[in-house]
Parts: sequence; C-alpha cells; structure tokens
Amino acid sequence: MYDNDMEWLNYHHLFYFWVVAREGSIAKACDELRLAQPTISGQLRMLEEDLGEKLFKRMGRGLILTEVGLIVYRYAEEIFLLGKEIKEVVKGGQTERSPRMVVGITEVLPKLVAYRLLEPALQSDPIQLICWEGKLENLLADLAIHRLDIVLADAPLPPMLGIRAYSHELIDCGVSLMAPPQMAKKYRRRFPQSIRGEPFLLPTDNTVLRRSLENWFGAHDIHPKVVGEFEDSALLKAFGQAGCGIFAIPTLIEAEVQRQYRVSLIGQVPTIRERFYAISIERKIKHPAVRAISEAAQEVLSK
Repeated sequence: MYDNDMEWLNYHHLFYFWVVAREGSIAKACDELRLAQPTISGQLRMLEEDLGEKLFKRMGRGLILTEVGLIVYRYAEEIFLLGKEIKEVVKGGQTERSPRMVVGITEVLPKLVAYRLLEPALQSDPIQLICWEGKLENLLADLAIHRLDIVLADAPLPPMLGIRAYSHELIDCGVSLMAPPQMAKKYRRRFPQSIRGEPFLLPTDNTVLRRSLENWFGAHDIHPKVVGEFEDSALLKAFGQAGCGIFAIPTLIEAEVQRQYRVSLIGQVPTIRERFYAISIERKIKHPAVRAISEAAQEVLSK
C-alpha cells in the first residue's frame, strides 16, 4: 500500500550526488551533466540537508566521500544500475534476471584465495557476482544492514564488535614459502635453516599470517631480514617475483602463484595454518551461491 506519510528521497538530488561522487568533483560533474555549478551544488546541499549528514569533504581541489557518503554512494550505485538494467530487460524481452550475490572481501585476503573461494558460486546456476573490498569492520557494518550476503575474511568474527553474525570456516591449509627459481633452489637445501638471516617480504601485522610466521620464526630460531611489509598481497608477490625476498602464501594457491608469478617452492610449513571464513548473518547458510561455496570448501577439507 502506498504510504502518503512516508518521507521519500528526492532521486534527482541522489542522481546528481552519484555523478559528482563518480567524477570526483563538481566541475567534472557539470561537464558530464551539462549543468551550471550552482545547480549541482544546490542539489547536493539539499540532499545533505534531507539526510542530515555531510556526504563530501574537500581534499585539494577535489571532493572525497565521507563515511556516510560512501554508504549513500553504494546505495545510489545499486539504484541507478538497477534502473539501467530495467530498461535492458524490457527492451530485450527478458523476463528474469540472474540472482545476485554481494560479497565483502577483506583487504588483507589474497585475491587468488578470494577467487578460489568464489569460483564454485560462478560454476553453479547463473549468478551476478558483486564484490566489495574494505576493512573488516566496515564490511561487517554493511553485512549487519543486509547490504552484503557474506564477508570473506582470514579470521572469524571478532566478538568485541557486537554484531550478530556467524563465522563459517571454509578452508584450512598450510603455508608455502616461495622465491624466484634460482633463489628457491639455493634455499631449498637444508630448509628451514637455509633461510636464517635471509631477506623476507612479510604481510603487515594486522594479518593472521604475519603473527603465525613470527611464532614459527621464533620456534625455529629464524631471524629474517625484513625488507618489506605489504597489506596488498598482490603487491607483495610482485616484489617477490622481482627477487626482493622470500614470501609466504597459503598452500591452497601454490600452483596458481607458481604459474602466474613464475616463482618456485622453497618449502611447505604445514604447522602454520591459514584459515578462511565466510561470515554471514545466518547461522545456517541459505543463499544458494553461498551454499555452493561452503559445500565446495568442505569437499576440499575432506580430501
């Protein structure tokens, strides 16, 4: 039933906000929309007044989204993409759209691991996959308001966040140490003693893998020469490929890393465990694509 008392959002204001956010400045949005700057500035101001929040803050000559602005932008992105999809469906005579799965991926999760985890969903029934990347606490906030179906992370849900959600372990695997072929051949002899004092590329200390590596170093009296720390796992591998140091990866993606980065195995460390989780608001997973991910992961674990 239509509610006359409901406060409706002005979608013209939202559209102008969406274009400004996408272009990065009011001036560029003016060129895109062929409108005068006062018109767009006024529309943005009315949207902020309507929502009661600032959506942008200045950085140099451009604008960046506030935390609230980022949330509004994500909604606007979905709204206007759905509008475009409606026209495409009607014009094309389609009667159904593929089901969607919106996934949050923590920024410390290796991209190859994310792909391996999500691949079963793509192999199941036709699905539209939408991936967001960010910090765990931000992704969990989106999960709590049903903006995401699941969050993929390298650790279970932290209890102190107070979010009602559940952690489902997907994969448990060991760790492999890698380097370019000539370096790997040298370090393979008498491993792990051979890597004492040698250059290492490590993940940053906000990752589970970093803490696990440090514990393993201590247990084996290994004092690596840390030449770099990286939050982005792809960047870490690129430096490793260039021969800057030894680096660790989940054994789950060992073959892909060897092929893609042309590096070789020094040795495996099965005592270091890498665990990856799907965090959902459901105790029992119901989304068919998420269930496909979980079932495929359980098959890997059972082997």
